[in-house]
Amino acid sequence: MSMTDWETVIGLEVHCELATETKMFCGCPNDFGAEPNTNVCPVCLGLPGSLPVLNERAVEFALRVGEALHCAVPEASIFHRKNYFYPDMPKNYQVSQYEEPICGNGWLMVPGPDGTARRIGIERAHLEEDAGKTSHVGAGAGGRVHGADHSLVDYNRAGVPLLEIVSKPDLRSPEEARAYVAELRGVLEAIGVSDVKMEEGSLRVDANISLRPAGAEKLGTRSEIKNMNSLRSLARALEYEVERHAEVLGSGEAVIQETRHWDEEAGRTHSLRSKEESHDYRYFPEPDLVPVAPSAEWRDQVRAGMPELPAARKTRLIDAWGISETDAGVLVSTPGLADYAESAVAAASGSAGAAGAMGAMGRDVTNWVTGDLMAYLKETGAAPSELALPPAGLAELVKLVSDGTLSRSLAKEVLAAALAGEGDGSPAAIVATRGLAQVSDESALAAAVQAVLDAHPAEVDRYRIGEEKDRKKLRGFFMGKVMAEMKGRGNPQVLNRLLDEALPTSP
Repeated sequence: MSMTDWETVIGLEVHCELATETKMFCGCPNDFGAEPNTNVCPVCLGLPGSLPVLNERAVEFALRVGEALHCAVPEASIFHRKNYFYPDMPKNYQVSQYEEPICGNGWLMVPGPDGTARRIGIERAHLEEDAGKTSHVGAGAGGRVHGADHSLVDYNRAGVPLLEIVSKPDLRSPEEARAYVAELRGVLEAIGVSDVKMEEGSLRVDANISLRPAGAEKLGTRSEIKNMNSLRSLARALEYEVERHAEVLGSGEAVIQETRHWDEEAGRTHSLRSKEESHDYRYFPEPDLVPVAPSAEWRDQVRAGMPELPAARKTRLIDAWGISETDAGVLVSTPGLADYAESAVAAASGSAGAAGAMGAMGRDVTNWVTGDLMAYLKETGAAPSELALPPAGLAELVKLVSDGTLSRSLAKEVLAAALAGEGDGSPAAIVATRGLAQVSDESALAAAVQAVLDAHPAEVDRYRIGEEKDRKKLRGFFMGKVMAEMKGRGNPQVLNRLLDEALPTSP
């Protein structure tokens, strides 16, 4: 059977660490990067006699997510104990929600490659506490228990508030799954509930994938994939599983329901353990916590305070700046990038700027941000907020180009210097220090043009008698020589006109 004979079915579980100041059920700091086992107390260590107290801020954040994802929020939800035994869970159970979660039956519109969007169902979003972090140490470990000399457990993360957002099995390709997580990540960042840093584990994704015959309604046997810490890893792992499932099913064998580990370096998944069912966890209501029953007034307050969501922001930027849907998507889906771009446009145009001026500035800023600046962010792994060039500095650079002070090529040089920390965030200071201001004086440029033509009489003669194709090559030759004469600082618009006037027009 070919791949067209199968339909891919994917459901995702996105675990979002909530950006509260303290943990879910105690007052320990929710602080990434602290020394191991320093943010702990009897409650998050599960010591006998300790009692949990629910973090009100975590509930508020869950209500925000429910609003953003169009979820139904019940009058009351309850916590359960999810029982399993592993060193990073000090209680030997996880306080989570099971039968009555705080949010359910929602949806998210996910953009497709053709510009259309598809509605992906949200099964539930429930609150729970995170586990600690186990590190497997040893030359042959590679982060896994097999081959490790020993393992270390850090309980700083134990008890950190999590919201697990479970999609319905509505996703139909690895690329659509990637787009779903990117869109969801943008929503979570926009509403301020998480820093959504996948590399730090504050946003983690588990994927469930199965194949079924094209046109069938019954779901196939699924595999769960873990250890995907980037959108790229998610897509790669799912692509691998699609091929693996198709090969197993095509050979007449049955897919085994199991949990598998994604190995980024090897580019493949490995069997980790058999996949548990809900009854394996022996859920029962948490006796030490009362039901969560947010009042109508609280829900109205949360609803009234909701910010602009990514889809609406994307539409607004397209309309206001006249940029492409692709560029707007890059701005909105990259954490912090749209804020950076809008701040730059505001700094350049001013709040009283005309709509046309704002649009032109928005397009210029977008070109720099989605091009050179985005390349720098990918290369360095920096966030927009960490750049040595502030938004006002980028606005200054755009103005230097638009008013003719800098050519585009020299602006790239200035941008690189500013990103490296030169000029204290001021491109104008870099231009002044390096003497990079563009020369637009026609007499100086005309002299340079004439000097180049005088130095290359043979090329001038060839230009005069040459065909159109040869003339274009020689035209570029002369322009390059003149720009070299001006040390790259000649105004290209003026130079092009002066060259046209100085070169012979006929044999």
